[in-house]
Amino acid sequence: MLNGIMLQFFHWYSWEGGNLWNYLKDEAPKLADLGVTAVWLPPASKGSEGMNSRGYDVYDLYDLGEFYQKGTVRTRYGSKEEYIECIKVLQEHGITAIADIVLNHKGGGDETEKVWVKKVNPENRNEFISDRFEIEAYTKFTFPGRQKQYSDFEWNSQCFSGVDYDAGNKETAIYSIQNEYGDGWEEVIDIEKGNFDYLMCCDIEYRNQAVRDEIKNWGKWFLDTTGFNGMRLDAIKHISPRFINEFLDHMRGLKNDLFVVGEYWAPGDLPLLKRYIEATQGRMSLFDASLHHNFFDASQAGRDYNMATIFDGSLVQAVPALAVTLVANHDTQPLQALEAPVNPWFKSLAYALVLLRERGYPCVFYPDLYGASYKDKGKDGNEYEIFMPKCDHLENLLKARKEVAFGYQRDYFDHPNCVGWTREGKEDDDKTGCAVLLSNGENGTKHMEIGRRHAGKAFYDYLGVIQEEVHVDDNGWAEFRCNGGNVSVWVQRL
Repeated sequence: MLNGIMLQFFHWYSWEGGNLWNYLKDEAPKLADLGVTAVWLPPASKGSEGMNSRGYDVYDLYDLGEFYQKGTVRTRYGSKEEYIECIKVLQEHGITAIADIVLNHKGGGDETEKVWVKKVNPENRNEFISDRFEIEAYTKFTFPGRQKQYSDFEWNSQCFSGVDYDAGNKETAIYSIQNEYGDGWEEVIDIEKGNFDYLMCCDIEYRNQAVRDEIKNWGKWFLDTTGFNGMRLDAIKHISPRFINEFLDHMRGLKNDLFVVGEYWAPGDLPLLKRYIEATQGRMSLFDASLHHNFFDASQAGRDYNMATIFDGSLVQAVPALAVTLVANHDTQPLQALEAPVNPWFKSLAYALVLLRERGYPCVFYPDLYGASYKDKGKDGNEYEIFMPKCDHLENLLKARKEVAFGYQRDYFDHPNCVGWTREGKEDDDKTGCAVLLSNGENGTKHMEIGRRHAGKAFYDYLGVIQEEVHVDDNGWAEFRCNGGNVSVWVQRL
């Protein structure tokens, strides 16, 4: 029995030099040793900005760094051959590969065409603020660099429901394309901005059967070509759940154990996440944006946050089987669109809460394991230099999940600052089991039961924060300790 750990092996500012795939391949042995069982890779397809693209402005899904398009053959992360080899090496080390897939939009069209549109109110996308008129839009995608290899499908305005740029008048706005599939947006779950189907670039029109067929054909090609094990679906808030269901059923018909997690970012809105799960009939996991929201708030509030409520309103509490828990990602890091960084002092507490408990599938963020630094402009137009230090104790927390965090769980969320839990361990492995105690206030102690099987054993702090041992009494109870603003993980002295 393994405790799964996913690692997001990139951040927004990763690898301008085009060598991420090779670097990840070299890191595979270390990651396996730490207990990582899956790696989430960034989008592999060519983006509209070529080597500067992070992959979320996808231009050609079939170009994985193989064709000279957008000024480069390689992508920001490497070549097609390196991507395939990276996945193979991960799998050889027992690590599954999670491919990041962007199906909401396309950017960097090759040619313009005349398109009939209506301008919409950006704050209420259901409100038209113009009559029907014609614009010039980059909605023709012919992929001349690929020359129809793998697919001869060419995209035009009938393949999109909206754009945000009129090339003729050099005007930026949100335009609803008036095509044969309707004069409005596709149906989505979220009523934010009236209808949040449109996000960016050329919004894909999934009411067009030819488009649906092309995306499913690409999905088969991508799986056959690379052999990935799972998918992270980008921006599913903006895609019709009807197509998502059709696509996932198609992909699982090709690979029935395909793992899928979707990015439906709705911080603090658990009912919305649950509605999406209902609309997709539990076909995929979701990132627990609500729990991340709690972590962010807790890290800001310090000792004033009630730690007994840290899981309230979270997906892992409500639907644990479909919750992928996280402390940070590339969108929440400083200077990014959904900026909400958890303060460094709280990160080790947050990671203990997702890594050492029985519920949820934890996802670790690259900078928290390796550190990162970068420069970029903030919303005020000024340039900032950002340093993201490694998270204290993270490697040991990962190893603790791999080695000891098993078995029956007893919770002690009975104090506003100091909370804890115990894991009794595997029945067939006396070396497993642990006790976790953390505090966002003063130093803490808590009398917790870890089970009679551990009676008389000495436990020590695996993180090395506290040096003194703790001894379990004859009834399986002990007085465990932690320092203020910190976490201790107690494991048995062997």
